[in-house]
Amino acid sequence: MEAKVNKKLGRARSERKKLGKALRQEVPFSSHSQWTPAPDRLDPLSLLQAQDQGRLERLLPIKYGRMLVSPFTFYRGSAVVMAADLAGTPVTGIEAVLCGDAHLSNFGVFATPERRMVFDINDFDEAFPGPWEWDLKRLAASVVIAGRDNGFGEQSCRQLAEDTTLAYGQAMDHFSQMPTMEQWYYHVNVDTVLEVFEQSSKKGRKSAAKMVKKAERHTHEQTLDKLTRIEDGQRRIISDPPLLVPVRDKEFEMYFSKEHVKKLSEQGIEKSWREYLASLPDERRYLLERYEIIDIALRVGGIGSVGTRCAIVLLKSGAEDDSLILQLKEAGPSVLEDFVNRKTRYESHAQRVVIAQRVMQATSDIFLGWSRGAHTDADFYWRQLKDMKGSADVATMDEDGLKAYLAVCSWCLARAHARTGDGIKIRGYLGQNGGFSRAIGDFAVAYADQTERDYEALVNAVKSGRIAAETGI
Repeated sequence: MEAKVNKKLGRARSERKKLGKALRQEVPFSSHSQWTPAPDRLDPLSLLQAQDQGRLERLLPIKYGRMLVSPFTFYRGSAVVMAADLAGTPVTGIEAVLCGDAHLSNFGVFATPERRMVFDINDFDEAFPGPWEWDLKRLAASVVIAGRDNGFGEQSCRQLAEDTTLAYGQAMDHFSQMPTMEQWYYHVNVDTVLEVFEQSSKKGRKSAAKMVKKAERHTHEQTLDKLTRIEDGQRRIISDPPLLVPVRDKEFEMYFSKEHVKKLSEQGIEKSWREYLASLPDERRYLLERYEIIDIALRVGGIGSVGTRCAIVLLKSGAEDDSLILQLKEAGPSVLEDFVNRKTRYESHAQRVVIAQRVMQATSDIFLGWSRGAHTDADFYWRQLKDMKGSADVATMDEDGLKAYLAVCSWCLARAHARTGDGIKIRGYLGQNGGFSRAIGDFAVAYADQTERDYEALVNAVKSGRIAAETGI
């Protein structure tokens, strides 16, 4: 990625640490604690509706229905709102490649190419270079919002946000002392996750075990059994509208014109497939060239991405029932792009997402790649669907369990920033006296209050008919 990493990383560690410490004079910790909406603050709902332009209109009510569930689900679907708000906050000028949407539900367990289970950031749609503080503030605010949704006391929510920030600083201290290659190879395996949770409550340990078992159940075979069936001797994707709509279904035309359906059914998808294969390293292309496409379906997932074009592709190798499911998902501009005053240097937004994932994750899906759309000028990134992937159910966690979970999230975020920015300089700025964590705790509480006000604005907009919402889907 194209983060403005200090080209003088060859300087002594002590000098870089001093440079970071000196930034406290220019950007004191107390400046990070402040959140007051500007008089000319952009209307959150207008920002969300502007982001809807070009999305599939039939699906947008589902997006808003999901955002209506709670302030936390609203927060998950409104990364663009916080990006606009963060643009006016103080920063140190130290950059890293950001997740761009680092809330606490965008971390999870998945299998490495060697089939080992690890924990890491798992969403990169909004990834873009920018101020490292933005990711940390988004994570900390999500802690307070989720904690309130879980019924935790106000002081507990604030303390969790502070603990999250302290854990980030401790992790950055650890990574800043590592040799570069050791830092690059570092990963959080599930044994480490379970060890961290051993220090939490019985309910916390149960949550961690459940997350891991969920990932272990999500095998390639289980995904095939759940999403496909045999029809006339051929495996096909099941129909479950509006969440899963095969291209062969008449309902597909509710989302795309007949001409688009024709393109998807014929040479268009083959063109995208060839472009995707060309984006892969040779050894992985050789693997996938053994397969052919036998079915395609529109798929709805997530919250903030609902309405973007997302599909699954069923592949078959040879005459036997040797099948594989890949997902392709539309990639648009990062929500950060307009607020860091630069454009991506990559040829497509899908390539940006893929490169960010490869850079920020300790290890990534071997099938990550990109292509252009068959029916639009949209960019798509490809990956394997749900193979040994699982996430924590934060809504069921108690305070001890959530604290343990957030400690692991903070380590993963710090490692990603250390890999793509100057971790030593960040560590020098943070110090060890807790002043920064208290400031972020203040910010997190204030921004959680703002999110609740924005959530109420959405509730009222739905009631007034300004925004259509379809709940329960």
